[in-house]
Amino acid sequence: MPLPVVPVLEVGGSHVTAAAVDLDRARIADGTRRRLPLTSGVGPEDFLAALAEAANGMLSATALDARAVGGTWGIAVPGPFDYAHGIARHQGVGKFASLDGLAVGGLLTPRLNRRPARLRFLNDASAFALGAWHAAHTQSRRLVAITLGTGVGSAFLDRGTIVEDGPCVPPEGRVDLLTVDGRPLEDTVSTRAMTAHYANRTGRSVDGLRELTALAAADDVIAREVITSALRALGGALAPWLTAFEADTVAFGGSITAAWPLIGPPLAAGLTHHDPRLRRLALSVHDDGEDKALLGAAVFAARGA
Repeated sequence: MPLPVVPVLEVGGSHVTAAAVDLDRARIADGTRRRLPLTSGVGPEDFLAALAEAANGMLSATALDARAVGGTWGIAVPGPFDYAHGIARHQGVGKFASLDGLAVGGLLTPRLNRRPARLRFLNDASAFALGAWHAAHTQSRRLVAITLGTGVGSAFLDRGTIVEDGPCVPPEGRVDLLTVDGRPLEDTVSTRAMTAHYANRTGRSVDGLRELTALAAADDVIAREVITSALRALGGALAPWLTAFEADTVAFGGSITAAWPLIGPPLAAGLTHHDPRLRRLALSVHDDGEDKALLGAAVFAARGA
């Protein structure tokens, strides 16, 4: 029997991944994952070509049910993005700046070998949150997802529903809009900020968080201090919102989670310094963030099918 699957795409800072997701089993259908790189500063034509190539590679999987792949697709994309209309809004946003105004939904659909009935776009952090929630068999009532990498992504879920408005969540549900000592959060907690702080203190540049965390693990005192300070500040910034939202679970994803033994303790310290009750929070770490985002995009697509 063909697999009952949902086709999805997940766009990251340096890649696009297509897959078919088996929602009943909460996993990627065997043989359907296709992952391609996205270069920094990618232009509109190359961006659309990469998405189409990954998607059409996934469609070539022989086990797919033609009815499923012709239905509603889920596409997880970093913001800022007009998710309702499938249009990029990346003006001045680093590697995706050239995509600003690109009608991704309208231009991608005719490039697909099997035309979908509908494309549903959602934020990549929201997709990760929905995937973590679904994989946990909905045990969490109020889950907050935080992704740590180039920047800080977030999503707030109440019984699996994304919450972006109201007094219990930051504006748009985005913790990257919070501040630390009057400055944007990502001036303290981001790849850019932490590597810059290390370079300012040592005169030596590092190639991203992977190298910085490796130095810290090798007992580089300054690297460890930079990471500790940043993650403790993140915990302090998150704590009031986790309390207000009455979160019971916080799911962490993103590239830096590979260094959880280094980042977990100062982050937890920042949380509990603000509110000792947050010691009761369940903290879950997901080094399979791509899988969770693909799963969450499928959950989102299925709801709108």
